[in-house]
Amino acid sequence: MAGRSLPNILVTGTPGVGKSTTCQQLADASGLNWLNVGDIAEQNDCLDEFDERYGCRILNEDKVLDELEPRVAGGGAIVEYHGCDFFPERWFDIVFVLRTDNKLLYDRLAKRGYSGKKLEDNVQCEIFQTLLDEARDSYPADIVHELSSNTPDQVEENVERICQWIAAWKADRGLAPAPA
Repeated sequence: MAGRSLPNILVTGTPGVGKSTTCQQLADASGLNWLNVGDIAEQNDCLDEFDERYGCRILNEDKVLDELEPRVAGGGAIVEYHGCDFFPERWFDIVFVLRTDNKLLYDRLAKRGYSGKKLEDNVQCEIFQTLLDEARDSYPADIVHELSSNTPDQVEENVERICQWIAAWKADRGLAPAPA
């Protein structure tokens, strides 16, 4: 995927940390194409059997990768998902792991209707920084960045920071003037 004129960005983190909010604002601000993996999987029959314990269908990773590959090949994609270890490393120029205070996360997930094991496991995932560790294990350390996502102001700051990174990425490749 070398030679792209636009970068590919992965935004990951525990459910409820603000990935969709951040990605929507980032897509609006940057003009990049937001790819919500959960939505794509649902729309393109990339889900397998129903997991009774968590109350959701299981992602068929091979099918979703086949569906996503042509969408990221040319660059300019913001890929959003709560996991990251199954995506090919070559797809992404940078990875952002959103993190949220555990009390805020608990409240957000409870408001979504999460309860029992699903609520407990997701909060523990955040406490033990499972997604951050997964990203660090799956991608080069210099492209993995942890961002706090507790407040609307932090979301806005994160979007601005990522847009600045995009401008610098383009400038480094002679595709745009250097950011001011």
